[in-house]
Amino acid sequence: MTDKERVSLLVAEKKDMAVKLSKDIWNYAELSYKEEKSARAIINVLKKEGFSMQEGIAEIPTAFLAKAVVGSGKPVIGFLAEYDALDGLSQMAGQTEKCPVEGTRNGHGCGHNLLGAGTVLAAIATKEYLEQNGLNGTVALFGTPAEEGAGSKQFIARDGWFDDVDFFYTWHPHSLNSVSAIGSVSIMGANFRFSGTASHAGSAPEQGRSALDAVELMNVGCNYLREHIIDQARIHYAYSDAGGTAPNVVQDHATIKYEVRAPKVNQMQELFARVVNVAKGAAMMTDTKMEYEITMAFSDYVANRTLAPVMDAVLSEYGAPEWSEEDYETARKFLRTYPKTTLMGIKDEMKALFPDSNPDEVLTRPLHDGILPYDPKETRYQSGSTDVGDAGYVVPTVTAYIATACLGNAGHSWQNTAFSASEIGIKGMLRAAEVMTLSSVRTAQMPELIEKAKREVREKNGGRYVCPLPDYTKPPIDTY
Repeated sequence: MTDKERVSLLVAEKKDMAVKLSKDIWNYAELSYKEEKSARAIINVLKKEGFSMQEGIAEIPTAFLAKAVVGSGKPVIGFLAEYDALDGLSQMAGQTEKCPVEGTRNGHGCGHNLLGAGTVLAAIATKEYLEQNGLNGTVALFGTPAEEGAGSKQFIARDGWFDDVDFFYTWHPHSLNSVSAIGSVSIMGANFRFSGTASHAGSAPEQGRSALDAVELMNVGCNYLREHIIDQARIHYAYSDAGGTAPNVVQDHATIKYEVRAPKVNQMQELFARVVNVAKGAAMMTDTKMEYEITMAFSDYVANRTLAPVMDAVLSEYGAPEWSEEDYETARKFLRTYPKTTLMGIKDEMKALFPDSNPDEVLTRPLHDGILPYDPKETRYQSGSTDVGDAGYVVPTVTAYIATACLGNAGHSWQNTAFSASEIGIKGMLRAAEVMTLSSVRTAQMPELIEKAKREVREKNGGRYVCPLPDYTKPPIDTY
């Protein structure tokens, strides 16, 4: 029996457990830092499989480390599980029209129920493989909540929990199958609080100093700033406190959240400093006071170029999930839920991805049945962010993207929530578990490659990980 066949057998043996776990987490649909039931479900499964447990790591109640030591315990094979849902994306399973679940606003619109359960399955299968084949290693699965919020991996990394891990293989639900060299950008967010002086807006406006005016002027300044930043950078904002609802009172307090993104951490920090200067200027113009507090920051993510070819080869060996005609029909139904303008954009995307094919023909069977090859020369960044980047600044880290939804599907959508509880999603999750497991057991037997991957990390981080968060920032458990 080949190593691939052994891995597939181990994954198949635990399939029912993983499917149930993914559905349980999907039903819990808990938001960032509130994933008590989801974390407990994963912990209970891993304890039953012989993993030791350290709960509440890095001062985060729903974060944990599960470990299983086999033989000498070296190397340490790492996995990263996520299990948080998103607000406003409630959707009934199996429904191809928008239909929220009664009684909840939350939904797994990024497929973290699949991500978490698939990673648990890979960790268990890797442990079993080591034991059955007389190999050495420690399987370390980190429960990392709040990826959709202020994150957790950067706090876990800052506290040194990743320091002993030799490599991470992880995955994420997607509409395509690939080990991509395209990076994810870094991000930093903060609350900007302005304080002024309240007054009657009609009879004594001259005595007032409006905090809301300061926030408005900050927005104007940042809008002008957008013209003078690099193309890959982004500036986002949202009001969290508009100073009240009475228009005849000069607002003496107002708070706005800002987030900035840029490919590299130093670019992000420079842009954030410019936003802070805009806020200072707004306070000066309105004779108000401003203070800010950094609440979140992720480093940029790029797949470790030493280990990425290993995972890419394994993914190519396994191939795409095996789709049935029923799966294709389900995907077609979901694809038809998008408006015409969105479908036009999806067709353009198909032209770029599959230049030798007719996009209309591609979308008649809208599930990716191939593998996009890894391109080591790729240097682009996509504009999303993930705290997996901070794991990659400490430990060699590679992510596989596996199709769990139709081609062109938008993440963070009600359609994605539905896919996350579908047979299509389950098939992608099981393929991901096979790919992570086989990549892990093969890499564990290549110590020279692991050392080369670690050298790459040291070159990237300058010799040590530096958290993008200031030391005063704690996990914002009830405040983010």
